[in-house]
Amino acid sequence: MDRVNPATGEALDPIEGDTDADVDAALDRANETFEQWRDVPLGERQQLLAAAADVLRRRKEEYAEVMTREMGKPLGSAVSEVEKSAWACEYCAEHADAHLADETIASDPGTRTFVSHEPLGPVLAIMPWNFPFWQVFRFAAPNLTAGNVGLLKHASNVPGCARAIAEVFERAGYPEGVFQSLLVRSDPIEEIVRDERISGVTLTGSEGAGRAVAETAGSEIKKSVLELGGSDPFIVLDDADVDTAAEVGATARTINSGQSCIAAKRFIVHEAVYDDFRDRFVEEMDALTVGDPMDDGTDLGPQAREDLMADLHEQVERTIEAGATCELGGEPIDRAGFYYPPTVLSDVPRDAAAACEEVFGPAAAVFEVADEREAIELANDTDFGLGASVWTDDLDRGERVAHELDAGMTYVNQLVKSDPRLPFGGVKNSGYGRELSRQGFREFVNEKTVWVQSAGAG
Repeated sequence: MDRVNPATGEALDPIEGDTDADVDAALDRANETFEQWRDVPLGERQQLLAAAADVLRRRKEEYAEVMTREMGKPLGSAVSEVEKSAWACEYCAEHADAHLADETIASDPGTRTFVSHEPLGPVLAIMPWNFPFWQVFRFAAPNLTAGNVGLLKHASNVPGCARAIAEVFERAGYPEGVFQSLLVRSDPIEEIVRDERISGVTLTGSEGAGRAVAETAGSEIKKSVLELGGSDPFIVLDDADVDTAAEVGATARTINSGQSCIAAKRFIVHEAVYDDFRDRFVEEMDALTVGDPMDDGTDLGPQAREDLMADLHEQVERTIEAGATCELGGEPIDRAGFYYPPTVLSDVPRDAAAACEEVFGPAAAVFEVADEREAIELANDTDFGLGASVWTDDLDRGERVAHELDAGMTYVNQLVKSDPRLPFGGVKNSGYGRELSRQGFREFVNEKTVWVQSAGAG
């Protein structure tokens, strides 16, 4: 599998992919392993997950460098991603017994009725390149601990990350076959999803990929979880702390060089503070340092692939052609690699590309609204519904607005972020199902009703 360093545009050493025979053997191995793994006591599975967290923390610099060289994430951010993956493992190891515990439900006298949570089998995880460790571990940590086995189909531009993640579980002492990485491109995915040896599928990726996988899984009556794109609103109301909102907003737009489904993408600002916010926001975006992701002082690295940078620039150009004003940036940086600068677009028409499409890069669209009601209407005027952020000094007001937003996750005076303790997921075209927390543990389990009654009763 060919790889390119996005910071330089130079080729990295290719990694050999898997053959059809390799995939078939992996599916057989997953099924055979599941029959033993499901019976391993939960406490032992928790201990193994804690060991995986230890591996991640001990080797975080090594894994971070793999990420940075394959997809361009600034090295400090890559280290943080490995640490966050370890945190997810630690959280799941500590709380698995509570999240998977039987739930007693009152029933007839003389009976004991409860719901048990039992694993389904091998689950295929189709994962993207933008958070190549975190998004895998937020699937794997709860689902392997619940007794399922996992097969990872990672993005084609991060095969080194896929191989490293498989090694984490091997180093932690997991039995062979509990977690396997399939180094394949997208062509065989439909056939793998249909395979009777696969019990469920989860995908983090584009809306198009999600629709295709959901259609296939649905035709086979297999459980699926989809975490798709977002066009998250960042609402700044008239009583907001503008300086803080602008500072956090710049971070929210440019985390991972802007390549995040939960990045703030549409900045919806009350007219009373619009000019002040726009000017402060431009200052904060302009202060960010774009450079070599291996350098400590870099805030934004390159875009992950040349075609992704071209797509981003095309969206910016179409938005400007539609009537938007480019306040900052707007052109690829003339240097080796795939660099795009922090970009701010104001006066964005409501039917322009940056208003209607997911913009996957460090380009922000800023909108002016007359009041709170218009802000809510504009925030909801999208096919996506992943996250949303509201800024106000009135917490009651913020909570009320949060309830009116069509999103799976809403934050007041905070950027949208993922946390192992909280469920993660969206509505509308941002997908369905939840990852992380108790809800994530229970997506790929059989919630089995058990009724126990003595032979002489009733």
